Amino acid sequence: MSAQFWLSQLEQHRAIAVVRAQELSLGRQMALAAACGGMRLIEITWNSDGATELIAQLRAELPTCTIGTGTLFNLQQMQQAIKSGAQFLFTPHVDEALIQAAVALGIPIIPGALSPTEIVTAWASGASCVKVFPVQAVGGANYIRSLQAPLGHIPLIPTGGVTLDNAKEFLQAGALAVGLGSQLFPKQLVAAQDWLAIAKLATNLLQQLI
Repeated sequence: MSAQFWLSQLEQHRAIAVVRAQELSLGRQMALAAACGGMRLIEITWNSDGATELIAQLRAELPTCTIGTGTLFNLQQMQQAIKSGAQFLFTPHVDEALIQAAVALGIPIIPGALSPTEIVTAWASGASCVKVFPVQAVGGANYIRSLQAPLGHIPLIPTGGVTLDNAKEFLQAGALAVGLGSQLFPKQLVAAQDWLAIAKLATNLLQQLI
């Protein structure tokens, strides 16, 4: 998937469902619930149970969704993720060698960065966009807004503090899209396997972002 197409998907859908599950079956149900609610961008964290199998399974089950992975730390993990069918890659940090390897393979990679220096370094290395994480620790939407004057040309995806209530505020502050994990998949709803309730949360989120 080209970086240009990835950016167009972000502009269209504006939110990424981040699935982190200790059991493969739960991860699958979480992803299906998000898709049922209208989410089309789904990230399976690499530290989820059976991540490779889950990514491959969801690629087959959800042809209208774009399935990627996150929490990648090294080249070996990245290669395994791509082999399993991951269409985009998130890392929690800036690793220039990792970014350049993904770019060479034509896979969008979104490194995690926090300071302006880290954000610019990730962008200059070839990142398709940059994950601002953990955004709540440095001021939330106000931090994204303050970055717009000097760094407005860099597409930003804040995570780590984005909620169902403040997601739109991040977009209004200049973010291209947002990523939500625990806010979209509350522990009590996952434990109760209340997939309909999770689907409704996804639907409500997307309605707010229109």
